[in-house]
Amino acid sequence: MLRALFVSSRPLSWVNTAFPFAAAYLLATRELDLTLVVGAVYFLIPYNLAMYGINDVFDYESDLRNPRKGGVEGALLDRRMHRPTIIAAIVTNVPFLVYLVLVGSPLSWLVLAVSVFAVVAYSAKGLRFKERPFLDSLTSSTHFVSPAVYGLVLAGAVFTPQLWAVLAAFFLWGTASHAFGAVQDVIADREAGISSIATVIGARATVRLAVIAYLAGGVLLLFSSWPGPLAAVLVIPYAAVCAPFWNVNDADSEAANRGWRRFLLLNFITGFLVTMLMIGFAYLTR
Repeated sequence: MLRALFVSSRPLSWVNTAFPFAAAYLLATRELDLTLVVGAVYFLIPYNLAMYGINDVFDYESDLRNPRKGGVEGALLDRRMHRPTIIAAIVTNVPFLVYLVLVGSPLSWLVLAVSVFAVVAYSAKGLRFKERPFLDSLTSSTHFVSPAVYGLVLAGAVFTPQLWAVLAAFFLWGTASHAFGAVQDVIADREAGISSIATVIGARATVRLAVIAYLAGGVLLLFSSWPGPLAAVLVIPYAAVCAPFWNVNDADSEAANRGWRRFLLLNFITGFLVTMLMIGFAYLTR
């Protein structure tokens, strides 16, 4: 059971939600405290177990048709694990949420509520935002950007135009990443009767939209505080990963998985470089 829950939580993606919160909170407060630790642990594991565990439960029928499932790119949960997964998500999330509510403010409660709602709404029956084209990519991006916004609000940060530019660029990155990830699942999703941005506008248009969104995010970073503009070049590798599939058709859309695997590796390299830039920002503004 523990192994199934571990795989379902997508350990390769843990850092994608924990890092934005921790970095935002730490840069705003410039101190290590209990709230930073609790929040980082929450967005590292429980948050991801809820996000991906709920997805694996409600996407079971389509996952059966998807050859990518059953490994690091997503668990193929046995039906017997569906109820335990939902229970585990609730049990692991509630204590952290109670603490974060107690130490927060009404505005932080609102941001946290939006973040958790997006996690549930993306996959849960009756909401299924993942089946609402364009809203699916926007919701997925919210999963990763909202922890950063929450960390900033919880720390009492001042939202300057430069900070908004960084957050908007991050949101475009998340939107582009989800859209490109959906391309490889066009066939499996259509067979399961699932709509997505890629099944509606097609694989080719989705790849092109992702490339444009990545590059637009890079442009926004040029308006951030120094050394933020240096991060603009980091969107180029993402656009380059998508570019070979610029003319991909729906029948060959599964080939985009090659690009997606490079994307997963690229995240760690980019994360390191972004961390270096954040350290530089902290030094310059100490």
